[in-house]
Amino acid sequence: MRILVPGGAGFIGYHLCTRLLDAGHEVIAVDSLVTGSEANATDLSRNPRLTLLRQDIAHPLTIDGPIDRIFNMACPASPVDFHEKAIEIMLTCSVGVKNLLDLARDKSALYLQASTSECYGDPLEHPQKETYRGNVNPIGPRAPYDEGKRFAEAMTSAYHRNFGVATRIVRIFNTYGPRMRANDGRALPNFINQALSGAPITIHGDGSQTRSFCYVDDLVEAILRTADSDFHEPINIGNDDEITVLDAAREVIRLIGSKSEIVFVDRPVNDPERRRPDLTRARTLLGWNPTTPWRDGFAHTVEYFRDQMARGGGAAVRP
Repeated sequence: MRILVPGGAGFIGYHLCTRLLDAGHEVIAVDSLVTGSEANATDLSRNPRLTLLRQDIAHPLTIDGPIDRIFNMACPASPVDFHEKAIEIMLTCSVGVKNLLDLARDKSALYLQASTSECYGDPLEHPQKETYRGNVNPIGPRAPYDEGKRFAEAMTSAYHRNFGVATRIVRIFNTYGPRMRANDGRALPNFINQALSGAPITIHGDGSQTRSFCYVDDLVEAILRTADSDFHEPINIGNDDEITVLDAAREVIRLIGSKSEIVFVDRPVNDPERRRPDLTRARTLLGWNPTTPWRDGFAHTVEYFRDQMARGGGAAVRP
């Protein structure tokens, strides 16, 4: 197939493009490189079946020839981006999504929207089912991303209902693995870089808040299975093995053999208290189940970051 991957130079986008190329497909990766990685773009471009377009999807795309599928991974998704890139995030999730849906409609292509567990906000339901409508602050500091993705889901669903576009929606929960941005503000890369450098590990609050960490290879498999399904409503994708943030930090310290101390700082506004997906839909409709235990995935990720730090003499991955 000929497949378009907006956000192809980002963390998940890179792994998705690699998997598609390994399967023999032709891939067009579109990335503005605002948060996408130059290193990812360079590495992907070594494959002759990969075409890289450096463009913001908020500007209309012109793609010659057929397109079979569009996997939209484009959007700054890290907490450090929610303030400085607030407007870019909202435009990406609105104008950008419309541009891609118009392209999908024109090309009769399947369109898959990468959404997020942030659609649930700080959830009052646990674990979170796809039918839960969320507890989101529409004017808070996380709103550009949370509400942006909710709008993207609404736009995607409208194109399905109004124009018959073949659409899919995946709500991605905490995902990690090699090629993460070292400075993206997420807990795991923060912990790893702090521990590798011997700096104090900073935990927001008392560390009792929970997350459910999904290894990126498991996530990509679920995305591909969703595209192959005929289900157009949202599907949760993640790992339902829930752990505390404090336990995650302690495991990173153990894996690295670090002497870093743990220090506690104030929690960000609207930081979710608990995160755990209900995976009934994914298991039933896709026959999918996450297979990488978080301790194994953490070990793979630590080794990648350690290697990058040794090569560069500093933080692991830069945007």
